[in-house]
Amino acid sequence: MTILVFGKTGQVARELARFSEVKCLGREDADLTAPESCSSAIHAHLPTAVINAAAYTAVDNAEEEEALATLINADAPAVMARACAALDIPFVQISTDYVFDGSGTTPWQPDHATGPLGAYGRSKLKGEENVHLAAGKHAILRTSWVVSAHGNNFVKTMLRLGADRDTLNVVADQIGGPTMARDIAAACVKIAQDLRGDPEKSGIYHFSGAPDCSWADFARAIFDQSGLSCAVNDIPSSDYPTPAARPFNSRMDCTSTAATFGIDRPDWNSSLTEILAELGALK
Repeated sequence: MTILVFGKTGQVARELARFSEVKCLGREDADLTAPESCSSAIHAHLPTAVINAAAYTAVDNAEEEEALATLINADAPAVMARACAALDIPFVQISTDYVFDGSGTTPWQPDHATGPLGAYGRSKLKGEENVHLAAGKHAILRTSWVVSAHGNNFVKTMLRLGADRDTLNVVADQIGGPTMARDIAAACVKIAQDLRGDPEKSGIYHFSGAPDCSWADFARAIFDQSGLSCAVNDIPSSDYPTPAARPFNSRMDCTSTAATFGIDRPDWNSSLTEILAELGALK
């Protein structure tokens, strides 16, 4: 099995590159701002499955660059999905909790009504719709709070700030499941493999780490496992305004993912230990 992955330097793409059956494409191989290049790449490589791990993820910048975000997050996946449908191969699209409005406290199920709060969420939701319209073997995997030892993410930011400060203010009214990029990568590969033999599994699925927590609680766990003595002060989101609104409720119901693919929610505490060990930051 040969899996073609769009993305090379992102958190999930770097974890997918660890799999022997994966071939990762960077921007020099297929530019998502020129979507037809993605179709050309798929037809040139003729893989047995495709995973799109590339995206415009600058949530705040998307408020001023929605057209660019939509080109990368919606138009490019549409072309990929159509090429995969034409070749009758599975396509896995990584999506996000930002397609929801973040209201309430109930975990979001895949069939719940969407309502993105900003441009990034709108672009990702349009991508989901385009993948579905291609009508091929596909899975849309919504995830949240992605962390790893690579790139820019919450764990690395907390380690950097916590090393220099005695106290840190961290948002406590946004709740979700931190998810290790390596776990997302493994889930994507398993889903792609299963879709080859059973296209009836096509659909939307959720995948996030457990248990759900606040950003403030996650920060405390990072400091505890790394041995940093930085104290965390809980603050509301209103004390840390950003150009793009963040969802308060990012709890994800992952029941159907476990039932369909046998993929359970990973324990983020264990995943955090792996990340800190890889970074040489574990106490």
